[in-house]
Amino acid sequence: MRIETEKRILGPLLALAVCAGVSTLSGCASAPSTPDTGTVRSPAKDAREVSPPPDQQVTTTASRFDAVGPDAELDGQLPLLAPQIADDAFATEESATVTEEAGAESPDLARQHEQPPSAQMDNESVAVQVSEADSERALTQYSDIWDRIRSGFGLPALDDPRVSYHERWFVKNPQYMDRKVERARLYLYHIVEEVEKRGMPMEIALLPAIESAYQPHAYSHARALGLWQFIAPTARRYGIQMNWWYDGRQDVLTSTRAALDYLEKLYAEFGDWHLALAAYNAGEGKIHYAMAYNQRRGRPTSYQYLRLKAETRHYVPKLLALSRIVANPNAYGVQIAAIPNEPYFAPVDIGSQIDLNVVAHLADVPMGDLYDINPGFKRWATAPQGPHRVLVPIDKKDQLVEALSNLPDEQRVKWRRHRVRQGDTLSTIARRYGVTVSAIKQANHIRGSLIRVNQNLLIPISARPLSRRVANVTRPAPRARVNPPKSQAKVVHRVRQGETLWSIARKYEVYVNQLARWNYMNQGDILRVGQRLQIWITP
Repeated sequence: MRIETEKRILGPLLALAVCAGVSTLSGCASAPSTPDTGTVRSPAKDAREVSPPPDQQVTTTASRFDAVGPDAELDGQLPLLAPQIADDAFATEESATVTEEAGAESPDLARQHEQPPSAQMDNESVAVQVSEADSERALTQYSDIWDRIRSGFGLPALDDPRVSYHERWFVKNPQYMDRKVERARLYLYHIVEEVEKRGMPMEIALLPAIESAYQPHAYSHARALGLWQFIAPTARRYGIQMNWWYDGRQDVLTSTRAALDYLEKLYAEFGDWHLALAAYNAGEGKIHYAMAYNQRRGRPTSYQYLRLKAETRHYVPKLLALSRIVANPNAYGVQIAAIPNEPYFAPVDIGSQIDLNVVAHLADVPMGDLYDINPGFKRWATAPQGPHRVLVPIDKKDQLVEALSNLPDEQRVKWRRHRVRQGDTLSTIARRYGVTVSAIKQANHIRGSLIRVNQNLLIPISARPLSRRVANVTRPAPRARVNPPKSQAKVVHRVRQGETLWSIARKYEVYVNQLARWNYMNQGDILRVGQRLQIWITP
């Protein structure tokens, strides 16, 4: 009896001791699991959007600004698979799905139900405090934004010779890198903050360098616009406003939010960052089709094995090449100008429509500098229906807020008085002042189109178009045309299916940059079948 009693007492204690001894190796099935209170940095949230059809995909302009040369030389099949990412978030998601299908409640959900509401609220507040603490730590830990970016790199390597090819191109074109960095200093801190909040690989913060060279006015032949190169259908799908006054594709805050939402959705869909990035460039429909094509033939479905267009085949290698240079510029003999790890601009609630010139005056900011960080506005005034916020240099925020509080409503928008003369119509008056007929009718409460001689009209001067030439840092450089020598003969070439500027230049034995300049193009512009190109050759 004594022996049995000792067994009953000591048996569980020995079992716990053995379990504790092996817990670091294989765990103990009988021991209760302890909830993990750490914050999981998920690379993607739930997919909230339905996959858009292939004909409405985001079309990017990667090579349009990078002026990359003979892409076709590297378009062969590669022998090795790229390393795969261990996706803990998706493994957890799959196990939860299996548990629910079996009719049992997930242990994590059961633990949440056992907690009182006050405990759940405390956990949420702790998570917010941790997030704020991480942000403060990032500010104090790094003085240069590039160091902060390097610390967050996480994309898997890609065994592809195109990566080395683009590394060499970037190294050989330091002026191009310098122009990128000059524009990036305006927006990079905000982009890095948003990428870091979502727990995404920090290489994503460099994606606008490939898409638009950090040029918010970048516009492609596929009608993609802005830092992140959205086409209109995809922009609307992700909540971007576009109207006569304002285009959110060029708005730094709006377009960054939408682009990261889209990238998160793509990663949730493909479970692989290389494929997600390729889908951002070409559209998810095309990537699914290429993967299905390989599956039917028993081939790998990794990014570098897919049958894709040249631009998409070079898209991910180009981003990885830039990331490698940023990671260790000294190894490449490249100097990257430091950018302070601090916000450049701050949003200000303006309440209602206002002329941007008025904002520039109140904040004591040059109009060009104000437009550099507010490129989404298409008119001199903000949109009547919003968004009612402008970005200003962070050291000017308090000054503008105070000045707006003392600004009379009648001084927010600029007007000009026009006396109607014989022969005037609303259309001729609108063309004269560079505004629309509807703007004049709305300002003067005119329902029809009838106006009288000697009638006084108020013209909303603030509704005039705002030219991107007003900008300082982001002002587009004029395209220079190369005048061909008189000794050369002109040839008109009609573009055929599958042709590129490089293949056409090789056919006629001219340089790609010559061919582009003769036709007012950039070297990466997309060609259309049937498009006519002027070429000058030696007879």
